[in-house]
Amino acid sequence: MASLSDLGLSEYEARVYRALLDTGPATAKELSHASEVPMGRIYDVLNGLESRHLVRSQTASRPKKYMAVEPSTALDRLLEEKRRELDERAEQYEAVVEQLQRDLDAPEPVGDEGFWTAALGPDESLTLFLERLDAAEDRIIMIASTPAAGFDLSAVSDRVGDHLESALDRGVTVQVLVSRDLAVTVPASVGERYNTLAASDGFSLRVTDDVHGSFTLIDRAEVCIEVANPLDPGEAFALIDLKDPSFASDVFEEFEPRWEAATPL
Repeated sequence: MASLSDLGLSEYEARVYRALLDTGPATAKELSHASEVPMGRIYDVLNGLESRHLVRSQTASRPKKYMAVEPSTALDRLLEEKRRELDERAEQYEAVVEQLQRDLDAPEPVGDEGFWTAALGPDESLTLFLERLDAAEDRIIMIASTPAAGFDLSAVSDRVGDHLESALDRGVTVQVLVSRDLAVTVPASVGERYNTLAASDGFSLRVTDDVHGSFTLIDRAEVCIEVANPLDPGEAFALIDLKDPSFASDVFEEFEPRWEAATPL
């Protein structure tokens, strides 16, 4: 059940404010009795409520009387106060993230030993794929001969497009090589999304008949390989992310001549 404490009031402040709504204008002594807040605390509580513009006082009267601000106004003020606190906290967290990004730079892979990880199922696979796109610093190369297995192509392409756009804004080069069959069968919305990306510097899209499978090469250091369910090719089974600069370089050498021979779209 919602309470005034959810918006930042203490228990005593909430009790005094509710008491004021019930009693109307009242003195501190009357409010202490109505709210059961000790007389030794009542003035601190009333001063706190008044400083937050939730209570008004009538200083001309003796003894001094207090009156509650209308609930709709009081709640709006408490909500605005919370929003300011959240904005300030968000700014603090952003500053912490910026600092940690400088402090937590990942080391370059050492030696010939690679590292791989995998995500199972469409949702986890897409999450891992978008994460790796966001990690790109230099170049993203996407190769696709068939639609992403098990995905709503329009929805996935829109999300992937957003992350590719962010990569382009960071100065990352994006090359997309697709089979001719895929180029003519994708939904119109997907084509429009990639046409928008094509207006960006650093983005290029080409078609070819000489491409098989679907994978993404990132920074010539890692390869994301889509794996379809062997029992149901229309269903996504997993995405394998292989971090191995040596293997990635071999993949790039195979990709480069196919890219040069492909037709710009």
